[in-house]
Amino acid sequence: MDNAKIEEGVRLILEGVGEDPNREGLLDTPARVARMYNEVFAGLEEDPAKHFRVTFDEHHDGIVLVRDIPFYSMCEHHLVPFFGTAHVAYLPSEEGRLCGISKLARLVDVFAKRPQVQERLTAQVADTLMEQLNPRGVAVVMEAEHMCMSMRGVKKPGSKTTTSVVRGLFESDPAVKAEVMSLIFRSV
Repeated sequence: MDNAKIEEGVRLILEGVGEDPNREGLLDTPARVARMYNEVFAGLEEDPAKHFRVTFDEHHDGIVLVRDIPFYSMCEHHLVPFFGTAHVAYLPSEEGRLCGISKLARLVDVFAKRPQVQERLTAQVADTLMEQLNPRGVAVVMEAEHMCMSMRGVKKPGSKTTTSVVRGLFESDPAVKAEVMSLIFRSV
């Protein structure tokens, strides 16, 4: 990332809103924002496939689901956060190979740490799992609050957006889809 460009941009924004970027409280703000952008947009420089180089031969033929994976992303339209939880499931290939369950959370993070829209984020997680694991099915459901709707615009704090993407058997077999959705949306 080009920290100098980010810092200059922040200075221009501060001036644009009528602030003095040389005011004591704002002197270090451009550098702080640049460091923050390096962190929150780290997924731009990360290959999601790296998390699937190692798999395990367990001959597992049931659904693998990790629920309630917290994620934080930035709306590409307003550059304000949206955040929530992801639920990621897959039905292993016929051979039953598995990935480490932490890899599902890491995959969500890779794509969440990019300027995003929730719909694309959901599809990117699902499609990468299909490409990397060759599973019989994938289901990804994301629920998030968007600060672009909560703190500005329609100002509806607490409203949640839910997106889902299903692939493979979760898309083509209604019984298998119902099973995974019941696991995802089970009451706690």
